[in-house]
Amino acid sequence: MPLDERHAGDAAALLRVRGLARHFPIRNALGLRRGSVKALDDVSFDVRPGETLGVVGESGCGKSTLGKTLAGIHRPTAGSVLFEDAEIAPLQGAARRVVARRLQYVHQDPGASLDPRWTIRRSLHEPLIVHSGLSEAEREQRVRGILREVGLPPDRLDSYPHELSGGQQRRVGLARILTLQPRLVVLDEPTSGLDVSVQATVLKLFRSLQRQFNLTYIFISHDLAVVRMMCDRVAVMYLGRIVELGPTDAIFKDPRHPYTRSLLAAIPRIGGPRVTDGFVLEGEPPSPGKLPSGCRFRTRCPNAAPQCAEADPPGRTVAEGRVAACHFA
Repeated sequence: MPLDERHAGDAAALLRVRGLARHFPIRNALGLRRGSVKALDDVSFDVRPGETLGVVGESGCGKSTLGKTLAGIHRPTAGSVLFEDAEIAPLQGAARRVVARRLQYVHQDPGASLDPRWTIRRSLHEPLIVHSGLSEAEREQRVRGILREVGLPPDRLDSYPHELSGGQQRRVGLARILTLQPRLVVLDEPTSGLDVSVQATVLKLFRSLQRQFNLTYIFISHDLAVVRMMCDRVAVMYLGRIVELGPTDAIFKDPRHPYTRSLLAAIPRIGGPRVTDGFVLEGEPPSPGKLPSGCRFRTRCPNAAPQCAEADPPGRTVAEGRVAACHFA
């Protein structure tokens, strides 16, 4: 059963993901395959036009792999991805480039995504050269307009990436994808490595651009405070699975999955009790190449029972618009 039961068959969804999996082979010294890492395993959810869906979890939970698989950087092992009512999971080559104009991925490290030998002007012109039939004058006009919208002066067009600050590089990364006028943007850790003041400015820019360009975001982040402020709904991932999904306020006020409670317990608070006081997450997650039987979280869960080792709990509705994959949620 899809974890996002509430939107199963929702005709208004911009993106519908069903049973998405991405497995990476494990090979021995001779190059022979001896297993696989299940970075994504049976992931299902919907995203509606104009919303911001947050994806959270520990490092290694699969959230970045999810974003890259949706964007076509990784090919899915199994599952279905419908974007604007068209199946895009198996697309490659020219067919995938057509989709890439409308579904864009913003890299976690914007500096690494920019060619250090190219000026900002060339980096911004390049996607238009590949994906559009605009003349050079038309490309320049669009590039200057988008650069202005992300808050950078036109004289930065002749700069190189190393001459920009981290915040400015992120603005260039946004400008680069906005030149193609996308509908859905996957933001992978968009505020990591930024000073608090710069982070606040970048987040304000995200919201402004979302309203202005009618964007839909998938917001991948480890920063729960930022996710709570930015996102309409939250998907919590653990070892390649979504274990809880629902409206942001409801999940932060009343988490149903024990892993979600453990994440919220780790948020620093000044004064006042936590919603999850007393719930402490211990130990390291199992290897994704050697998962435990039954529930993947049971080896770290203080509420684990014998049935948790026997059956992997399916996602089920626990409240209005809330789904959790736990036998006791």
